[in-house]
Amino acid sequence: MQHYPIGTPGTPWGDAEKQQWRASQTIKRSYQAEVVQKIQALAPQFEIVQYGALSYDTDRYPLLALKAPQWDDSKPAILVTGGVHGYETSGVQGALLFAKEYAADYFGDFNLLIAPCVSPWGYEVINRWNPLALDPNRNFVANSPAEESAALMRLVADQQVQFLAHIDLHETTDTDETEFRPALAARDGKYIAPGAIPDGFYNVDDSASPQPAFHKAIIDAVAKVTHIAPADKDGNIIGSPVVQPGVIEYALKALGLCASITGAAYSCTTEVYPDSPKATDDICNQAQVAAVKGALDFLKHHS
Repeated sequence: MQHYPIGTPGTPWGDAEKQQWRASQTIKRSYQAEVVQKIQALAPQFEIVQYGALSYDTDRYPLLALKAPQWDDSKPAILVTGGVHGYETSGVQGALLFAKEYAADYFGDFNLLIAPCVSPWGYEVINRWNPLALDPNRNFVANSPAEESAALMRLVADQQVQFLAHIDLHETTDTDETEFRPALAARDGKYIAPGAIPDGFYNVDDSASPQPAFHKAIIDAVAKVTHIAPADKDGNIIGSPVVQPGVIEYALKALGLCASITGAAYSCTTEVYPDSPKATDDICNQAQVAAVKGALDFLKHHS
């Protein structure tokens, strides 16, 4: 894997290297314009919950969620999250599109809680990490050092309900290989072998409690919008065995991943591939919407 321009190969970063990395990040888009204003426009449909603000700039980075009106504890609760990795655009915009266009269709069946952009600083600088060079999606753990992760966990705990399902919207991009894995290797002072980016959509199930029928329903729904990633020559996607078309499994809780935070019976991490020649921004957003709708339609009939 290519040498990263910050740090010394084989030596983990200290504070100086992390500061150098942070100084290299620049604002590339507006969280306020592209996310906050869209959330505020949904006030007639949802209760808008501010569940914190990032200490890096509390005015610039309020943490906002959309909560279904007339929350009824007799209905199953569903969590939808996006933008845990801020650079994964369709996770954010797909969550917002679902909220705007389709969420109301499910209010009669579910209590919906949607956190469209968990990592707004990462959204603006288009990065996987937060300013401390921490990956929020490896830090959904007790006493998390990542404030993005800690705030979302508090939001979930504050609902005082057992969620039925959690759909966490992500992307796998070419920059995972060209930027983010080299940065990870440099930060940790480790060698990471080059990998391959799968061309297409795939899902990550929980190896501790797999739900194959649930994931098949999501894959079937998304396949109507975009292509599903095939397994590689070894039968894997990003190094994990394909357990059914378009589905792999991770130990979600052990890895500190977002999709583990509710302990829901049904959990899902989506992975859209925006760099495919067959993809567009709209296709990627629609694929995320299809994943959420496919999950909810399954749960309406099978949970």
